[in-house]
Amino acid sequence: MEKRNLGRSDLSVSKMGLGCMSLGTETAKAEKIIQTAFNEGINYFDTADLYDYGVNEKIVGKALASVREKVVIATKAGNRWNQDKNGWHWDPSKKYIKEAVKSSLKRLQTDYIDLYQLHGGTIDDPIDETIEAFEELQSEGLIKYYGISSIRPNVIREYADRSSMISVMMQYSLLDRRPEEIMSLLAKKQISIVTRGSVAKGLLSDKMLGKKTEQWEGKQFLDYSSAELKELIESIQAKMLDDRRSLNEIALQFNLAHEAVAAVVIGASTVEQVKDNVRAVYSPPLSKEEIAFLTMVTKESRYLNHR
Repeated sequence: MEKRNLGRSDLSVSKMGLGCMSLGTETAKAEKIIQTAFNEGINYFDTADLYDYGVNEKIVGKALASVREKVVIATKAGNRWNQDKNGWHWDPSKKYIKEAVKSSLKRLQTDYIDLYQLHGGTIDDPIDETIEAFEELQSEGLIKYYGISSIRPNVIREYADRSSMISVMMQYSLLDRRPEEIMSLLAKKQISIVTRGSVAKGLLSDKMLGKKTEQWEGKQFLDYSSAELKELIESIQAKMLDDRRSLNEIALQFNLAHEAVAAVVIGASTVEQVKDNVRAVYSPPLSKEEIAFLTMVTKESRYLNHR
């Protein structure tokens, strides 16, 4: 699988990464999914200390231990479980991040984390202190590089200007084009985008094709009504879908067509889902005409908050 550099770093990641949140806690099943992804050419695995109270990191670490030097492991910190684990709270403090990384390293069975990400962020955070924590971890050799996972333009701009982060993970799809306003800034700063949510909770998958009007009811997404979603999918189907193209392919290739996007991170709860997504990523890139059509029929939405 084609690999792309993350930002200005020497991290070379497959253009599809496995989002590990959906793996579940059944170890044998999860390990099989991870192994399938690796066998299909995926070297980029994204987890977080929040997922399943840290169990996800343990599964990922165990499954990748034998190929550690051949993979890029990304994890996240900042969401802190409450003591009774009935919820979590936000803690971007230097003290917590430097504690959290040690726990992640232990669960992942590794001496270093390739990409350590802030799992969110607000404009009211002690941003300089947070950056200092990541920079110290980098100088200590506990992490190779760092980034943030955020959709907030005001937060992204601050980190782009004040830190040496190499990546931003953002929700991005044909139904959520809000990140496009920040893409040129990140490209200029040589900060890569890693996308999530590229199939918009399954709305951009073939299972939605041919659904009747009543089956679309209640399926609103951001500023799209159910009627608008139905009309959009039908227009894409009429113009672009045939025996050679699936809706899933179009959704993933749309993300990968943007210069600033290094990889699409896609979750999977079965081996079959991994293979389907790999096929979509291996499909031919969209032509300029196809991209022009897709940008014409979808909304160029902007963030209303977090300016």
